[in-house]
Amino acid sequence: MVYATSSNLTVAAVLTPGERQRVDAAGNGVFAVVHRDSVPDAVRVVRERSVDAVLVSVHRCEPEQIAAVGRLVRDFPGIPTVALVSHHNAGATEMLLRLGASGVRQVVDVTVPAGWSQLRHVVGQPATRAVSRIQGPILDAIAESPPDARVFVEVMVRLAPEIPTVRMLAERVHVRPSTLMSRFSRAGLPSPKNYLAAVRLLHAAHLFEAGGLSVADVSYRLEYSSPQSFGRHVRTMLGITSSEFRQRFPFPLALERFIALMLVPYRKIWESFHPLAAGAWESGR
Repeated sequence: MVYATSSNLTVAAVLTPGERQRVDAAGNGVFAVVHRDSVPDAVRVVRERSVDAVLVSVHRCEPEQIAAVGRLVRDFPGIPTVALVSHHNAGATEMLLRLGASGVRQVVDVTVPAGWSQLRHVVGQPATRAVSRIQGPILDAIAESPPDARVFVEVMVRLAPEIPTVRMLAERVHVRPSTLMSRFSRAGLPSPKNYLAAVRLLHAAHLFEAGGLSVADVSYRLEYSSPQSFGRHVRTMLGITSSEFRQRFPFPLALERFIALMLVPYRKIWESFHPLAAGAWESGR
């Protein structure tokens, strides 16, 4: 059985024309680059979509953009901002010092061959930051579950930001939506719709944790049609507004609540639950 995997990592980059092609080549198969002409433009990319790192060339960043770099580092501490050096001169050294003073702590020097490997490593590190923080405690809570149940949970957590419906989730795990819903119902578990909706709120809480995203930013990052749609989801699930959700449910509390309500009471059921059907799983069909 083949399961869908995440797409390449995404890097928002502010580079010189000469650096763009080389960085694109270095990221081939590892990360995709969204090029922008200024740091404020790159910040807009971070607000609008899931970004794993921001790459700023010391040769392209203008002095008047340093304040924007500082706000980027403060508002999105979970997204590494990396300075790129492609040649050495006095101007590059001065800009590197300014970036360091604004909070940039990682520098990649590609004037040496090892620099390109370092760039791929630095960008690759945060690949599953949100997923790992959500997935680890959840899988620990159902540690005795069968392999296919754990795979289902892993796929759901990884893809929840981009799949708002059970139908889409069922397609990813190659199970008919009606079959998936029936298996949860017969087992006595909350519906897969409820699990998916709750996990999507965990991703929302994780995004809010950064502090730099508005309710509208998070709504669009999680594929809601509008902030109002996200607000209706929160009100349906929790009976509060999206702003209240942001204030009252920081990520650790939201995760603790999910485990306490959605997993702990059903732990025994999960220990023998086969959402993907044991026969198909074991035979590899």
